[in-house]
This record gives sequence, C-alpha cells and structure tokens, in this order.
Amino acid sequence: MHRRTVNAALAGSLLAALSAVSLAGPASAEDKMAGKEKCYGVALKGQNDCAAGPGTTCAGTSKVDYQGNAWKAVPKGTCSAMKTPKGMGSLGAIKS
Repeated sequence: MHRRTVNAALAGSLLAALSAVSLAGPASAEDKMAGKEKCYGVALKGQNDCAAGPGTTCAGTSKVDYQGNAWKAVPKGTCSAMKTPKGMGSLGAIKS
C-alpha cells in the first residue's frame, strides 16, 4: 500500500470514531442517576453532588461535613442505612 493510502485510511477511521462519540453526546442526569438515589446528610464538606442550600450553587459546595440539605448519589436502597456522626442518611433534606 502507498503511504498516502494508509494515511487516508487512518484519517477516515479517526473521523468515523470522532463522529460516533459526538453523536452519543454527554450522559444525561437521568443516566448518571440510574440505580442510585439522592441521600441527604452523608456527604463530606465540598463533596456533595448537589442541593447544598442557600449561598451555594450545586456540586462540591457544601460548607460542612454531613450538611443536612446537601445530597450525594448512592446506590438505591442504601441511604437510610448509612450511619454518620450526625445520624442516618435521609431520602429528604435534614433540618440542621
């Protein structure tokens, strides 16, 4: 095979792979939460996945460990069994 033919074949393969990736697009929030549930009061400071209350924007913005209004995605069915120094995990926000 000529070098030009090999280069064209490689370029075509790369283009096809990039097209497939761009068509797939980023995973949706629903995909990321498949098989998981929101568990409040179990995240360490700055490690929450979202919902960290007034003055915060979302993921990674909890101000203290086990903040009651900040949640972490955990495998379904495990939240209420998670023990923290402040109590158990909760499927709803915990008043502090």
